[in-house]
Amino acid sequence: MSRNHIPFFAEARESFLMAMSALAAHKLRSALTLLGVLIGVFSIIVVMTAIRAMESDIDRQLSSLGSQTFVIRKWPGLFLGASDADFQKYWRRKDITMAQGKRLQEKTSLPAAVGMESTLWSGEISTRYKSSAPDVDLYGDTPGSFPAHNWIPAEGRVLLDADVDSARYVCVLGAALAENIFPNSSPVGDQVKIDGINYIVVGVLEGQGGALGGDQDNFAVIPLTTALNRYGRWRSLDVLVQARDRASYEATMEEARGAMRVIRKVPPGQDDDFEIDSNDSLIAQFDSFTRDVRIGAALISSIALLAAGVGIMNIMLVSVTERTREIGIRRSIGAKRRNIMAQFIMEAIVLCEVGGVAGVALGILGGNALAGLLKFAPVIPFDWVVIGLVICSIVGVIFGTYPAYKAAHLDPIESLRYE
Repeated sequence: MSRNHIPFFAEARESFLMAMSALAAHKLRSALTLLGVLIGVFSIIVVMTAIRAMESDIDRQLSSLGSQTFVIRKWPGLFLGASDADFQKYWRRKDITMAQGKRLQEKTSLPAAVGMESTLWSGEISTRYKSSAPDVDLYGDTPGSFPAHNWIPAEGRVLLDADVDSARYVCVLGAALAENIFPNSSPVGDQVKIDGINYIVVGVLEGQGGALGGDQDNFAVIPLTTALNRYGRWRSLDVLVQARDRASYEATMEEARGAMRVIRKVPPGQDDDFEIDSNDSLIAQFDSFTRDVRIGAALISSIALLAAGVGIMNIMLVSVTERTREIGIRRSIGAKRRNIMAQFIMEAIVLCEVGGVAGVALGILGGNALAGLLKFAPVIPFDWVVIGLVICSIVGVIFGTYPAYKAAHLDPIESLRYE
């Protein structure tokens, strides 16, 4: 290290220690001043932490679609920012039927798999051992849905075309549901009761973990024809299409779009009367929504930090007045203006950083507490922690510069006479 660097670091260290000493001498005033910074930083960190936890969980759930898979449905997968006019447009669309799904499968050659699905209800499933909580999701599916969802059998098998063609009373269980209602035995070959009807369990799927505050493995799947016979054919189906590889993904989507327009008799030049959603499109919609929330949180926090900055400037000006004689003594024994300025700017920065660190800590705790209530995994938004602390330093420099300049330019003789 060069000799020029040693005095610089020594002066910075001295300024920091003197700043800490001055703040410690006025604990209540310092605490009240940094409270504004704490609130500003807390408000942005708590929102960003909660959003980051939600994003992480939702991204994982949306990614439950298999690789290179997209969904054709009547309604959009997410309704973020939809207007009444949008709802009316979606409502007027014709339902997607099983016959249309079969024709799509016949008319397309690029997909690796085409499946159809209907979400039926959330309710209770019972066995001779015990009953589940009334929160089990029941789906009606065709065999092509399993690769599209990344549903892999851990035990037994998945649904077959013969199960769908014959509308058999068989089912496949998610891992968590199977473990819950068959605690001490294998479910395969045993029976479960769904809405008073017995179904034979033919398979159990590998676990996928939790998402969106719930459990992705707490569900049962029955053949789609059985579902339509039991719960009505009035419902619109989702068609899941899986491309063979990433290179053919766009081509597969365009082929499916064109075939679906022909099947549903959409005139040339008119918009599609169905939606095509993929992992990327759903995540992009959600990210667009959370971006607006982040901007709103940043604006609110900026107002709080601006108010805190004004408070810091005010308290620093009071401090300059109180320490006028001290400044005069320091100047008379050789302290330079830059030393005085460095000390007062350092005090403002330290004040902001102490408030910022406290705000970051409380914000992370508060955000993760909120995430915990929603059963999301805890996260630490490191990027926003750094941004928050940098903003605190900038606020300290901006609002501490004028008081520091005023202190540094006091007349030494007049300052020594000050009582």
